[in-house]
Amino acid sequence: MPTTLLHTPGEMSAITRGWRDAHETSALVPTMGALHRGHLALVEAARKISQRVVVSIFVNPLQFGPREDFDQYPRDIEADLDLLNQQGLTDVAFVPDKSQMYPDGHSKTEVLVSSMASVLCGQARPTHFAGVTTVVAKLLNLVQPDFAVFGQKDAQQLAIVKRMVRDLNFPVEIVGVPTVREPSGLALSSRNRYLSAQQKSQAACIYQILSQTHQRFLQGERNSERLEEQAWTQLSEVGLHPEYVSIVDRDSLVPVAGEIRRPATLAVACPVGPARLIDNILLDTGS
Repeated sequence: MPTTLLHTPGEMSAITRGWRDAHETSALVPTMGALHRGHLALVEAARKISQRVVVSIFVNPLQFGPREDFDQYPRDIEADLDLLNQQGLTDVAFVPDKSQMYPDGHSKTEVLVSSMASVLCGQARPTHFAGVTTVVAKLLNLVQPDFAVFGQKDAQQLAIVKRMVRDLNFPVEIVGVPTVREPSGLALSSRNRYLSAQQKSQAACIYQILSQTHQRFLQGERNSERLEEQAWTQLSEVGLHPEYVSIVDRDSLVPVAGEIRRPATLAVACPVGPARLIDNILLDTGS
């Protein structure tokens, strides 16, 4: 089916209001564009659980720091729309510009899940997650979906959005979808296009080392500090210089000290060439 292209919040709200009046369920897939197979997997998951699917495409300036890649971030709306139309599962692509989302050029209102936004990526990007939760809150208010679908590649973002929805009583279910990977194990990311073939090969080591750490966990190693140290050492040995290697509680993101007793996330951030890459793996005896 062809995807309807909408640009204004008013148009977006009107069409989803009609769906609700017709008792049709809807799911929102928030993206910043530069779509790839990982995004299409989110759309597939959304279509399985709802009758209508909205994909938002908006490079949100609030979540970029002053020295980050906002101006360079890949943008190709025509290619994105072609992908969605080829897949045939998206009812609406909502593609607002900055003036539509922030008529004053900025937002005086900020949504912040404070403690969860200051760990992991929040240490190097202190304003990032306030930008994420603010724009996600706006999108949820505009679309009012039954479901919102996010990738598990950014485990911190997923946990924070779940907490925001819980704390602010948004009537929406947040759905996490497993990370889609290249054959090498490298997590698909829009920023992978920054990498040379050699850098992509090096970046593939991140998931390989996460998987090896997961195996040590399954074989009985439960001490978080030892697992972190071993993963850090292995990353360094292949020429990577991690920004962090951290084991945190899956839901609260509180760092785990000592023995891992409940489901935890081993998360890594690594600069590779011009890109800053993140990845994670769940440490759970039931996984």
